[in-house]
Amino acid sequence: MADLSTNYMGLFLRNPLVASASPLSHTVDGVRRLADAGVGAVVMHSLFEEEVFAEAERQAELAEAGSESFAESLSYFTDVPGVEAGGRRYLSVLERAAPVVDVPVIASLNGTTPKGWTRYAHQMESAGASAIELNVYSSPPGADTSGREVEERHVEVLALVKSAVSVPVAVKLSPYYSSVGEVALRLAEAGADALVLFNRFLHSDIDPEALEVVAGLGLSSPSEGRLARTWVALLRQRLDIGLAASTGVESGDDVAKYLLAGADVVMTASALLRHGLGHAEILLDGLRDWMGRKGFASVSRLRGLLSVPPGPDQAGEERAGYVAALRAANANLVGPW
Repeated sequence: MADLSTNYMGLFLRNPLVASASPLSHTVDGVRRLADAGVGAVVMHSLFEEEVFAEAERQAELAEAGSESFAESLSYFTDVPGVEAGGRRYLSVLERAAPVVDVPVIASLNGTTPKGWTRYAHQMESAGASAIELNVYSSPPGADTSGREVEERHVEVLALVKSAVSVPVAVKLSPYYSSVGEVALRLAEAGADALVLFNRFLHSDIDPEALEVVAGLGLSSPSEGRLARTWVALLRQRLDIGLAASTGVESGDDVAKYLLAGADVVMTASALLRHGLGHAEILLDGLRDWMGRKGFASVSRLRGLLSVPPGPDQAGEERAGYVAALRAANANLVGPW
């Protein structure tokens, strides 16, 4: 039997498949079901600071109207000063879920203010989070905001959180920086314990019949994994921190490809939402079957096998690969029409 165990940010995981942040981990029962499905770790859904403030305002309005609005779960962390109802609910789920599952539970945080990042990160650690994943996504900045300003904010947020907690901290990145590699290096130097590649954003669209803007977030497809695998492969031998791959995980082969590129763990949400929690075991069985066919006894033997080696002429190698791919594509297009 192949050894699927791995290490992520110093955490021992029974296998490299991680349930990424999604509606599946909104409740204690949801976290338990994900762990029972066989994943190596669970990332809870993200706590958004602005949602906490919005709920606090609603609670205040109901209190003024004389309505009892706090659920029993909100009795947890009631003695924490400055933590609003939405924050207490999240911490309550985390505090109750972490002890009842046999896998690490990673909290996910999307703050908007320096105080919010540090306050909630600290409370997440107190509630039992094995690690914290920073979801630094925010709405696109105005035209007068430079790319360097955006990147500096990420580094500052990481430094703030690292100063507030002792558990490992990962940063979930987007692929939309002017230089993804440089941002990754800066975050590693600033103390990130891991990077998650990549975040998927909410994309607005226009409904021409209703004459309105609509928002939506579709489930990922396997083809979307190519970009993340490219960057995992490029960064693996240049960074001495954890690398988590996210997006486009549909089959055991997809998991294997990410590991070959150099990922420590492979995160999935879309496949579990699309096929159900039982699909986690299908992904793991597919990985085991592939490892058996290829003669790999453990995940450690195959991780990073196809990562890009560091060297002075990396750009030249990438250019040569690009040209070769174009030639192959053109050759396949030649023929009778």
